[in-house]
Amino acid sequence: MIPTAFDYERASSVEEAVHLLQSHKGEARILAGGHSLLPLMKLRLASPAVLVDIGGIQDLKGIAVEGKDLVVGALTTHSELSRDERVKKNLPLLAEAAGLIGDLQVRNRGTVGGNLAGADPASDLPAVALALEARLMVEGPQGAKEIPMEDFILGPLLTALGPDEVVRAVRFPIPAETWKGAYAKFEHPASGYAAAGAAVVLLLDEGGTIKEARVAITGAADMAYRARAVEEALKGEKADEEVFTRAAEQAAEGASFSGDLFASGDYRRHLAQVYTRRALRKAVS
Repeated sequence: MIPTAFDYERASSVEEAVHLLQSHKGEARILAGGHSLLPLMKLRLASPAVLVDIGGIQDLKGIAVEGKDLVVGALTTHSELSRDERVKKNLPLLAEAAGLIGDLQVRNRGTVGGNLAGADPASDLPAVALALEARLMVEGPQGAKEIPMEDFILGPLLTALGPDEVVRAVRFPIPAETWKGAYAKFEHPASGYAAAGAAVVLLLDEGGTIKEARVAITGAADMAYRARAVEEALKGEKADEEVFTRAAEQAAEGASFSGDLFASGDYRRHLAQVYTRRALRKAVS
């Protein structure tokens, strides 16, 4: 399909992008890599009057280790994230998941900031960002602020990002203790999106007991979410198959599931449990 007509503006700085968004009074949308927004426009699920292109802003690109955080610029592509040695060393879970997103073209053009700001229920990165307790650095008319990932996604395609705000970077804390992580997903065969995906982070003591667990689900429900019941079931237990199986049975608790032509709500609920168990098993293997 063809999107509705729109005007085009190109911002040369974050400040200019914020100004342009503010001047268009909620009628403008940010264009980064385009792989989240443009499909919505073609389906007429989004019809912005103006696109503000931020693709040329160099300040929004790059990866760095700052103190205890891995900082990823909003315009960093999935491909860059998957290949970067600092990411592989400090947060291999993040590099692994980035390498599973879409296909080669999507990974080469799609951006980390655009992916999270799009809040697509079937996207891979939101679950990983939730499990890693990421924080989004946001710039707006009132200056800079920080939004925890868990407070950022409010619903399907809906976030806490204001209509005149821009994601500048994403900060991923680097776990200081012994930890293991993994991402596993059941991929839609046509789109590569997650029909169900689970990201897990396990902090272990020297004896292999789980001191802390963070589990996040994407694709299966109406939005990515932390599986708190699974986390509680894992805490204080040995990291073994029996514990994983029992804990994963609670992966669907508190989430809202709906079906589509590909999978029913009940099937997606089942997939959430199966892929939580697989991600846990993968993390310790």
